[in-house]
Amino acid sequence: MWARVLGSAAGGGFPQWNCDCPRCRAVRDGSRPCVPRSQSSIAVSAGRQQWFLINASPDIQFQIEAFGALHPADGSVTRMQSVLLTDAELDHTLGLLLMREGRGLEIHATESVYETLTTGTGILRTLEGYCPVTWRPVMPGTEMMLGEGLSYRAFDVPTTKRMRFPGAAEKGRVVGYRITDTASQRSLVYLPGVQQITPDVLEELAGSSALLVDGTCWRDDEMPGLGLASKTSRDMGHMPIDGPDGSLELLAPLPVDRKIYIHINNTNPILIDDSPERLSLDRRGLEVAVDGLELEI
Repeated sequence: MWARVLGSAAGGGFPQWNCDCPRCRAVRDGSRPCVPRSQSSIAVSAGRQQWFLINASPDIQFQIEAFGALHPADGSVTRMQSVLLTDAELDHTLGLLLMREGRGLEIHATESVYETLTTGTGILRTLEGYCPVTWRPVMPGTEMMLGEGLSYRAFDVPTTKRMRFPGAAEKGRVVGYRITDTASQRSLVYLPGVQQITPDVLEELAGSSALLVDGTCWRDDEMPGLGLASKTSRDMGHMPIDGPDGSLELLAPLPVDRKIYIHINNTNPILIDDSPERLSLDRRGLEVAVDGLELEI
């Protein structure tokens, strides 16, 4: 199985258009070693012929053009088969509207996410005005075939983040995906949003060969500390990396071959290659995703 990181930043990308924090200044003026990043999404494939997206960011057109394996073949035959959604956040779903020129889209989503995208944000209702949309209900805890050589199992990720569009079911608002190569039985876990790594969530990570996990903020009070927002990382639905109750302490001991932070906010110091925070991750065996990173699993 192969996985390609199409985008590795959180919503807004890196740099973020309206931000002048130290990290955004550094990537703009080149004063520190760091590279721009687009908004998070990955593509997975069993044989590099059929590809499946997990989330569709607003940067999807640029991300497809940057990855030749996703370019259309034989005139206009797309290599992308469907899109799996972890939640209904705009930075994970707005790219669906940019895919309206296709002959049709197959969307894998929980009932809660589907309801939000239909009656809340209206993204799927709008998309259906341009192309056929097929909804494949995602049932957490159930193994489902994805395509030739791949299966997936979604798992529920509890969150107390405020619902912007009330009415959808609470369960299934946020999920992670465990993608498995049916030939080798090796698996990848994609978890770009997690407020708390509970024992149940930790169990879902066990035995995986690679983990792409929420690295939004280094500290819980990162954005308030910079004067950029009043909400903490956990208020926004993301577990911070640092601290005794941060994700690093739980993830570092896991016997997983590749442990990689993704969905990284523009304020996070791990975006700077030589920062003390980045070096501390290196020492503990965790990586930081960058656009274009490819994994063979």
